[in-house]
Amino acid sequence: MALPVWRYVSRHCEAFFDWLVSQGELKANPAKGVSAPKAPRHLPKNIDVDDVNRLLDIDLNDPLAVRDRAMLEVMYGAGLRLSELVGLDIKHLDLDTGEVWVMGKGSKERRLPIGRNAVTWIEHWLDLRGLFASDEEALFLSKLGKRISVRNVQKRFAEWGIKQGLNSHVHPHKLRHSFATHMLESSGDLRGVQELLGHANLSTTQIYTHLDFQHLASVYDAAHPRAKRGK
Repeated sequence: MALPVWRYVSRHCEAFFDWLVSQGELKANPAKGVSAPKAPRHLPKNIDVDDVNRLLDIDLNDPLAVRDRAMLEVMYGAGLRLSELVGLDIKHLDLDTGEVWVMGKGSKERRLPIGRNAVTWIEHWLDLRGLFASDEEALFLSKLGKRISVRNVQKRFAEWGIKQGLNSHVHPHKLRHSFATHMLESSGDLRGVQELLGHANLSTTQIYTHLDFQHLASVYDAAHPRAKRGK
């Protein structure tokens, strides 16, 4: 039974039992305190490494495309939330060390590495950024010279996903999921990934341990001495 249907039936059963209690037919409502089943937790979808590389290899035919490449590189390079990406100011960057400061949930600041490719494309974008505005603090600007909006980023990423021939819809959060999945696959360091993502609780990060059983199976096959299953 779907959870909304369960809640509907449960609510009406409880009301019916309340009526029976009021009529003296029951001493207590047996439906009181019955907890709803937990909703299934859907695993986040990610983009595989080959498709990420294809997405990033965009046609740089105008300054906004360079901006978009920089945003894509930062999103995938640091696993930022969309709100953290659009909230970046130039002062939050340290390109010499390849780091960025972001303000996450609960006003918690964290310092993150962004990777060599992201630094390179931010530098390319900064060379062109003055075409749009010179007195705006925001790192990423719209074509009107103002801080780029969440909706604009979502729209541009989706358009690039289509142009680059990806089979799945591309949105910023999917890049964050991909960052987390690929980092965990490569390092196995759940605590480290938790810190990079800015998760307050490790349980939030643990969902990524269930993402790619095929990858885990391949690791098992390659590493375990008794793994030659069926061979």
